[in-house]
Amino acid sequence: MDRAQADTMLKHWRWETEASGLAWLTFDKQGESTNTFSREALEELGAALDAIAAAKPKGLVIRSAKENFIAGADINTFVSFKTPAEAVDFTRLGWDTMQKLRDLPFPTTAMVNGFCMGGGLEMALACTYRVAQDDPRTRFAFPEVMLGIWPFWHGLQWLPKLVGPAAALDMILTGRSIDARRAKRMGLATETVPLRVLENTARMVTLEAKPPRKLGLTDRLLLGAGRSFVAAQARKQVAKRARREHYPAPYAILHAWVKYDGDPFVDPTDPVCSIEALSSHPTTRNLIRIFFLQERMKGLAKGVDFKARHVHVIGAGVMGGDIAAVCAMRGITVTLQDTSPERIAPAVKRAAELFARRLRDKRRERDALDRLIPDVAGTGAARADVVIEAIYENLQAKRELFAKVEAVAKPDAVLATNTSSLKLADVAAQFKDPARLVGIHFFNPVPQLQLVEVVQGRDTREDMARKAIAFVRQIDKLPLPVKDSPGFLVNRVLGPYMQNAFRMLDEGMKPETIDAAMEAFGMPMGPIELADTVGLDICLAAGRELAKPGARGEPDAPQVLLNKVALGQLGKKTGQGIYRYENGRPVKGQPDAWDERLIEGLIDPYLQEAQAVLGEGIVQDAELIDAGLIFGTGFAPFRGGPLHYLSTRK
Repeated sequence: MDRAQADTMLKHWRWETEASGLAWLTFDKQGESTNTFSREALEELGAALDAIAAAKPKGLVIRSAKENFIAGADINTFVSFKTPAEAVDFTRLGWDTMQKLRDLPFPTTAMVNGFCMGGGLEMALACTYRVAQDDPRTRFAFPEVMLGIWPFWHGLQWLPKLVGPAAALDMILTGRSIDARRAKRMGLATETVPLRVLENTARMVTLEAKPPRKLGLTDRLLLGAGRSFVAAQARKQVAKRARREHYPAPYAILHAWVKYDGDPFVDPTDPVCSIEALSSHPTTRNLIRIFFLQERMKGLAKGVDFKARHVHVIGAGVMGGDIAAVCAMRGITVTLQDTSPERIAPAVKRAAELFARRLRDKRRERDALDRLIPDVAGTGAARADVVIEAIYENLQAKRELFAKVEAVAKPDAVLATNTSSLKLADVAAQFKDPARLVGIHFFNPVPQLQLVEVVQGRDTREDMARKAIAFVRQIDKLPLPVKDSPGFLVNRVLGPYMQNAFRMLDEGMKPETIDAAMEAFGMPMGPIELADTVGLDICLAAGRELAKPGARGEPDAPQVLLNKVALGQLGKKTGQGIYRYENGRPVKGQPDAWDERLIEGLIDPYLQEAQAVLGEGIVQDAELIDAGLIFGTGFAPFRGGPLHYLSTRK
């Protein structure tokens, strides 16, 4: 290939032309492991596109020199804005640069590997074609809504016209990612191919320059006369998940799409959807704060040289079986131990259903199932890099089990308990080397909930805790280091919150009123429905554990909780708890009237306990407490975390 002139050999981009006349533009952001769009990167892209246009190639392929394509705009650039006008100016730069790419007079192709997110997807949409690597790690998404904004660089304008409004709005309103194969089915990806032929396919697609895909008649009608109808249906779905006063972005997206066709500059002062209105909204600031908290948790595993090849899980109940399934889905060989094949079979069945939902590919589903190996004899414990105990909460049973495991496990294997309420020091009391035990505490349902508490006991070796953190990141969960204390963080804070709600039930308040008040506050579900979902027997046991000497729980359990457990009405899993359940959903009556005093009375024990955890040093700092309680309990994300909320509450 002929090298470009020196004046176009920029810091973050390089381009060259091959003998066929095809130009290749490579994004390789200097000093970063991931490509993101800073102001400098955008300005250099514009300069490179001008130079390439002047060279008049037969076509252009844009590719990445990183493991991922482009992760979007640099969030640090966004938070550095001192005024809304700076946000508007940066948006205009991105908008104009993507339009410049789209206006090139020759065919263009985005060669996508790994993540193609936000501004990266808008860049791909600006191209004539998109050739994607057929790999589970290739993902397309518009995550802007989760930061309180929307795709301002033509994404809301171009995606509906490429794949149809229903599929486009689903992506944009939820922020969910899709894999390469789904992208191909919906028309977003032109081709999906293995890595070995990715470059050549991008070359051939660009040089052949076939007419781009056209939308069907139904989608064209929905983009025209049916646009308001589509938006109204989407708005109903949004209203089920998010209140406008808490999360304005999805409503802004629909407003901007209907009124301005996704162009933020038609009316840059619109109070509903403008860049200025959203960028200055407190929800946006708090959601961006959460993004950085999440990145901090992901970064806790950096520098730890540990990767599990084999995990052994003991206990094939819902928790243990789902832990095993998640590990197998992430490419790890897993042996799953229980006392009989009949106890393991339901876990394998659930795993197969999970793989079908998540992987959507028969070969990948089969491979994941092949990695999940029933192991009644428990021989896998001797080969495993990580052994996770997930049996019932009985101290003596755990001690007896670990005596056997410690005797056969590899000397450097991580030995972990999934206990939710027992102290590690008690579980490890009969270990020959108690320094080997660490807590890896998952939350139910394991496939959905991101947070995992990594518990370091009094004697736990530092290297074991670090390995546990690295393992949690390996299976794409968020690790939260906590000290060994009753309830750790999440259950410690939820305990008083839920006990308080049950006390109100004892006093005659309707469960629907309690739940409605906390949902209005911003919780994903109220404390009563949450208790039913967790299991009333588990809530009772956890409450008793937290009430032991040295803990902070109440000595007497609420009467309604005692009565329900005595009757075997344990919640969702038995079809009857505080609520009755039909098809997995609670049957609720109408709530009574309530006011802010009820909300304050319900949430204050939660907030006070979070403060107590900070004061006792159970978690390193307030930011990690906020992160843990957002990702572990669903604390209203738009409020930025409980301690942050306390610091800003008037």
